[in-house]
Amino acid sequence: MQLFDTHAHLDQPEFAEDRAAVIARAHEAGVANIIAVGISADTSAAAIEVAREFDGVHAAVGMQPNYLAEAKPGDWDRVVAMLDQPKVVAIGETGLDRHWDFTPFDVQQDYFDRHLRLSQDRGLPFIVHIRDCDEDILVMLREAHQRGPLNGVMHSFTGSRAMCDECVAMGLYISFAGMVTFKKSEELREIAASVPDDRILIETDSPYLTPEPVRKIKRNEPSHVRFTAGCLAEVRHKTLEAFAEQTSTNAKRLFRISEKEGNQ
Repeated sequence: MQLFDTHAHLDQPEFAEDRAAVIARAHEAGVANIIAVGISADTSAAAIEVAREFDGVHAAVGMQPNYLAEAKPGDWDRVVAMLDQPKVVAIGETGLDRHWDFTPFDVQQDYFDRHLRLSQDRGLPFIVHIRDCDEDILVMLREAHQRGPLNGVMHSFTGSRAMCDECVAMGLYISFAGMVTFKKSEELREIAASVPDDRILIETDSPYLTPEPVRKIKRNEPSHVRFTAGCLAEVRHKTLEAFAEQTSTNAKRLFRISEKEGNQ
């Protein structure tokens, strides 16, 4: 059985002391591939370094909306230049966030638009962060879709069924993290059960969103993606092995990772 954790922040301080052991545990649990995701120019560079160091780890580079207010002049150009680095397979995370008031919303929209245009220009998939702004995100995705095809993933999805359906119709993938395993998340599990087989992904968002039944563990890590996979396999009436294979195939298609690359 092979699993693919499509979203983890392996560069963060929570993993500074035992990053190698964390990745080894993931591989032992069947997690063959992990996307290390940046949230700023500096963390994107760090994600690339992690990807270079460990087999089966790939990098996504971008500027997450809540950290844009801290961006320095030249950071965007640094991110764009990183796209040429080996093992960079995606742009992001990007998106919009109305829950936190860390970055003016017009600045968030400007950078989200930049990421979407960059994805369309360079042919790399984008990774979307969204919190409390479903319609704002959809408006910008619709505009981008009018320009051309979209290739990306709605990360840690918690939106409505209607939003899910529209994103799938625009060509996007839907990824679920630990929240889908929570007892209160019955509606989200119903949405997850409806996603087409070839459009569903799984992730941890490590070190956040630890799934049941290990939710009491404060730090999430990629090996825990197997619990999210097990929960979704059950609601989709699949075996864990079949669901793991399907989601891994989907992730490799989205991020253009071959079997050979997955082992490097």
